[in-house]
Amino acid sequence: MPAFPKTVDFVAPDEIPVRIIRSAKRRKTISSQWRDNRLVVQVPAALDEKSERTFVDEMIAKYRKGRHARTAGHTDDALELRAASLDEKYFAGRGAPESVRWVSNQNKRWGSASYRQRTIRLSATLQHMPSWVQDYVLVHELAHLVVPKSGHGPEFQALLNRFERRVQADIFLEAFHAGYNAHAKELGRAADELSGFGDDEEQ
Repeated sequence: MPAFPKTVDFVAPDEIPVRIIRSAKRRKTISSQWRDNRLVVQVPAALDEKSERTFVDEMIAKYRKGRHARTAGHTDDALELRAASLDEKYFAGRGAPESVRWVSNQNKRWGSASYRQRTIRLSATLQHMPSWVQDYVLVHELAHLVVPKSGHGPEFQALLNRFERRVQADIFLEAFHAGYNAHAKELGRAADELSGFGDDEEQ
């Protein structure tokens, strides 16, 4: 097995932060995902340096190719339009948020809603997840605006159940959360930095 460091961090062209994780448990598979504000590429520890570089370059190129398409839908204006469309589809426009924004300082929850100000804020971490997962979080926050006194009670749950892929979205977010915490623990950092949905608060 090559005597390479287990983890290597570097910055690729276009200011893309990359982390290579070499795993002795992997034999053939290569994977990549955006995690902890960087592109994490996991490769077999036994892979030779030249092959590793080739695979990592391919993963970076793939990420770069899709970044423009992802970014195009990540403006606040685009998010407000999506929220309005989802509000109309699932709640007949009853949520009626006045402001929907991405935020980069919301590290302990996926989203938050303020009933008094009628605002919704989504964690920028969601920008690297599938659009249907983002939609699920939007629907979650819109439901809080529709029934603000329900908390996460039965009335709220009934509204959230209208989202067709709720079960899949919950599984996806839980898996991401578990992976995030496992990675944080591996690096010797405190886990539960991302704890999923928290109670919504008046901001």
